Amino acid sequence: MSTTAPMPGARTNFGAVKIAIHRKLIQKLNLTRLNEIKREDVRREVGQILESLVVGESTPMSLQERERLALEVLDEVFGLGPLEPLLADPTVSDILVNTYNRVYVERRGILEATSIQFRDDAHVMSIIDRIVAAIGRRVDESSPMVDARLADGSRVNAIIPPLAVDGPCLSIRRFGRERLTDADLLRNSTLTPPMLELMQGCVKARLNILISGGTGAGKTTFLNVLSSYISDRERIVTIEDAAELQLKQEHVVRLETRPPNIEGKGAVHQRQLMINSLRMRPDRIIIGEVRGEEALDMLQAMNTGHDGSLTTIHANSPRDALSRLETMVAMAGLNLPDTAIRRQISSALDVVVQVSRLSDGTRKVVSVAEITGMEGDVVTMQDIFTYRKRGIRESGEVLGDFESTGIRPKFSERLAVTGIHLPVSMFQVPQVQ
Repeated sequence: MSTTAPMPGARTNFGAVKIAIHRKLIQKLNLTRLNEIKREDVRREVGQILESLVVGESTPMSLQERERLALEVLDEVFGLGPLEPLLADPTVSDILVNTYNRVYVERRGILEATSIQFRDDAHVMSIIDRIVAAIGRRVDESSPMVDARLADGSRVNAIIPPLAVDGPCLSIRRFGRERLTDADLLRNSTLTPPMLELMQGCVKARLNILISGGTGAGKTTFLNVLSSYISDRERIVTIEDAAELQLKQEHVVRLETRPPNIEGKGAVHQRQLMINSLRMRPDRIIIGEVRGEEALDMLQAMNTGHDGSLTTIHANSPRDALSRLETMVAMAGLNLPDTAIRRQISSALDVVVQVSRLSDGTRKVVSVAEITGMEGDVVTMQDIFTYRKRGIRESGEVLGDFESTGIRPKFSERLAVTGIHLPVSMFQVPQVQ
């Protein structure tokens, strides 16, 4: 629905009135009492005060303008100001504040500019301070970068001057209120039913799975879907930098790293949590993303009876994922020979799944590969399923097909032992008509 844009002068007056009323509202509200009463009662009280303040302003306003003003002031008092409408939009997956007057969002994998603006850099800083204060952290020149999490689980990163040259920047990674299911992935053509059936069997048969992909490719979403196949009778321990996983099982222990305090002390890293998790009698260990020296402890756990582990890694291909894993193990500083590290990887991991975000914003499982062992000092692997791009339509839509390579995985025997029998037809290459 199109609306008539207000005249520049009217827009300036509206902004000035909003600032003035916001200042007066703060003075009238008993802020210490707000946490003691229900949110609905607070909003009703704020609405009454707003009404009296608006009536007292000399600038005439329509009913629609008054409602808009009330909503924006309420967002400033209780929420994240101009970002509240974006946070309420379920189609937005990322909110990116580059500077106070440039705000972008991602919808369905595509970035787009918005008309949302802050007043100035100080306005952006006030919102950042509100976010980090809620979790007991701070951001200033001595600590100009911070990671945080909103109440709904959204992940936040903020970086301010002097590191951010053009002004404070804010990045918010949203997570849907409702977790995507395997049915959603099939409906979105992220993978095919045979691929999903294979992955379901791998999880139930307790194979160790590494999900690889770039930023925003859908690694965590896919990990959530795979985790849904884990039995309710198993004890699951999750380890994350920022808690994003949405497991539905009852017996889940969630562990999260802790950054250093103002004095630079008290940090708890993923490796420490990984080592501690082994003392917690886990049936499954799920690491949200392996990114450092904890990779060594993860591989050792996989090799010593903790089967069925799941994790993700940033990499552009299954082979790159193994190379990155090898580099991370080397970060542990044990000076292990390259061949020894690769043998650890080949014996620990069973499946590498590559997910990608294509140029049209769609997410696809572009490869399901099995690690088959070692040849000399090289880890060997074979593709079971792949996605082949055929071209791009004029509209930008990517054309492609999921294909079976015709190879029946070696781990089929492990699946059969656990009662999971995959039909031979699943792995046959379709005949070209």
